[in-house]
Amino acid sequence: MKEEKDLLLYLKSISKKIRYETIKLAYEAEYAHPGPSLSITDLLVALYYGELNIDPNKPNWEDRDRFVLSKGHGCLSLYAILADLGFYPAKENLKLRKLNSLVQGHPDMRKTPGIDFTAGSLGNGIGAAVGIAISFKIDKRQHRVFTILGDGEIQEGIVWEAASIASHLKLDNLVAIIDNNNFQASGPVEKINNIELIKNKWEAFGWIVIEINGHNFTEILPALKLATSITSKPTIIIAHTIKGKGVSFMENDNSWHQRQLTKEQYQLALNEISSYEEGEKIG
Repeated sequence: MKEEKDLLLYLKSISKKIRYETIKLAYEAEYAHPGPSLSITDLLVALYYGELNIDPNKPNWEDRDRFVLSKGHGCLSLYAILADLGFYPAKENLKLRKLNSLVQGHPDMRKTPGIDFTAGSLGNGIGAAVGIAISFKIDKRQHRVFTILGDGEIQEGIVWEAASIASHLKLDNLVAIIDNNNFQASGPVEKINNIELIKNKWEAFGWIVIEINGHNFTEILPALKLATSITSKPTIIIAHTIKGKGVSFMENDNSWHQRQLTKEQYQLALNEISSYEEGEKIG
């Protein structure tokens, strides 16, 4: 019990640190995607500090688990994590979205150590994750593949093609996570192209479905453990999240999907994150 409590406190502390760095990245880049990055921060922290079998000293290690950020625009928190873990020097993040930078506006596996797939057009990431999972099955390798999609992203038809073949091939080495924050770039998901009932649709495609609070580590960690223990079927975790989570003036305000922070907003966000007590607001 003590070890579990210590892990939760550790992850909450890391989450606070990564949110702080995410806001710094958003400000330095001048024009980035803070809202979609903050909604997946806790999910990424749980994966990278509590679940993935990876080695920052060997980014291309063949025996590592793979992670695909299908909603690539939410990469600020991912870059903060990769730098924190030592995949590359943290100073490189200050060049975000700059010409010839190691870190671009969307993850690029040709440039950034620790990135397993280049993100871009929405919907493609889960197809890539399915392909990787298939290759592991063919080679009889035990590695796992994780991917995070946006809820607006699952409006794409290519997502359901990937979902269908993953179930047909019984890819139990594949775990998908939906960042269900209820917004996409141009507004609320339900008003643009309502994708409810999400759970029923994925079950109809033959997936095991788990629903959680995507900001509560006491739900995230067990969900990941359960997902990786299931056999003969792929698993999807529907993570109910808040866009802009952790910065009060960004939460559920879709104008922060892609937006530049003023100096005053930047300082306010940093001060707010710094003032959190352990366990407050996050996790």
